[in-house]
Amino acid sequence: MAGPVAVHPERLWRNPEPAAAYDVIVVGGGGHGLATAYYLAKNHGITNVAVLEKGWLAGGNMARNTTIIRSNYLWDESAGIYEHSLKLWEGLEQELDYPILFSQRGVLNLAHSLQDVRDSVRRVHANRLNGIDAAWLDPAQVREICPIINISPDVRYPVHGATYQPRAGIAKHDHVAWAYARAADALGVDLIQDCEVTGLRISGGRVTGVHTTRGTIGAGRVALSAAGHTSVVAKMAGIDLPLQSHPLQALVSELLEPVHPTVVMSNAVHVYVSQAHKGELVMGAGIDTWNGYGQRGAFHIIERQMAAALELFPFFARAHVLRTWGGIVDVTPDASPIVGLSPVDGLFLNCGWGTGGFKATPGVGWCYAHTVAHGVPHPLNAPFSLERFVTGALVDEHGAAAVAH
Repeated sequence: MAGPVAVHPERLWRNPEPAAAYDVIVVGGGGHGLATAYYLAKNHGITNVAVLEKGWLAGGNMARNTTIIRSNYLWDESAGIYEHSLKLWEGLEQELDYPILFSQRGVLNLAHSLQDVRDSVRRVHANRLNGIDAAWLDPAQVREICPIINISPDVRYPVHGATYQPRAGIAKHDHVAWAYARAADALGVDLIQDCEVTGLRISGGRVTGVHTTRGTIGAGRVALSAAGHTSVVAKMAGIDLPLQSHPLQALVSELLEPVHPTVVMSNAVHVYVSQAHKGELVMGAGIDTWNGYGQRGAFHIIERQMAAALELFPFFARAHVLRTWGGIVDVTPDASPIVGLSPVDGLFLNCGWGTGGFKATPGVGWCYAHTVAHGVPHPLNAPFSLERFVTGALVDEHGAAAVAH
């Protein structure tokens, strides 16, 4: 599992003071915000851009996820943007000239009931129609891919099979953020940390700037990309977004020798597991049921997560938990994102990714930059407009989105 070792230069990017105004301000210095700024500069020649981050770059969800990358979503709209993202992932290390430790080790989505099997086979056929690599595996084939998984029929949730996407995998989340930040900075983008947005300046129905803890900054366009806090910032413009934000927990074990060769996800048993490059087991759990913005969660969620993991992997019984953390998932009614225009001219929205945000980083950065640059959605994010909650043209991905939904 060993990959290339990053050699960090003494300074990855500048830390400038905010200018009086920018052509574009991106609110949120996570993966999506940094990727958007990079593609605005690279693809559209818009370099008078500032990324505003209330804390430190990539200190939010970008560093608080389980780093799973896949594109095997059910509906055409979702498959389109996630597959575009996966194709970008496949060349990203070369493009950004930075070791992001992208590892295409495949992902197994387990089926534990006859209904799971029907739904999974349907998704495999849908993926293939969209040109996405997908296969249906029986229990013996699952065991060939992941020898440590328990496929005994005498358990509470026996494994009846799994979907398999060989091109899926993982990457090193902080390296991805550093790579995008470094590349955006080199193109002239200002990355401004410790700069919380406290208000939006709107005149005549159009956004003209932002109020921050470091003063008022003018802007021609403002692109929100603040994950679970996007609804808070949008509220400053009088926009009520259909989002619920919840803490979502995950954990890592102590460092282990390579034992887990792929990524395993299970909705019914409710856990997803991979092994990171250093050797720790990375496990995702469920959301806390209440709304909140905390970056930690309740102990009972972790307890259930451990029980679920041991059902699938009795082999893990003697592993020790090293640390736990929480991210903030922002979930829409149809478990699909909102990417596009807002009711305020010049104000753009990118939110509602739930647990799908990390894997979408290059794809949404690409499409969101196009949307901001041209004032119209890119064809791949056009289906994810805010208006779909009025028209009823929903993209219901509850089944394929993630176990947390």
